[in-house]
Amino acid sequence: MNHERIAGKWKQLNGALLERWGWLTANRQCVEAGRRDQSTGRAQELYGINKEESQRVLKQFLHRNRRWDISSR
Repeated sequence: MNHERIAGKWKQLNGALLERWGWLTANRQCVEAGRRDQSTGRAQELYGINKEESQRVLKQFLHRNRRWDISSR
């Protein structure tokens, strides 16, 4: 298991904690940031790409699919 995959797992955990914190404090921005972190962590874990690359790919995906509602997933 390479370093990027471990970092991806860690990013998913941090994202889940941030999402839960957002729900507890009723902070919608924290919830969405946590979900975004989890998504980039999954990409990082699955493909073994670095953090910047996974964030770039997610940003491109969300830009192409602007009407796709990430909050309901």
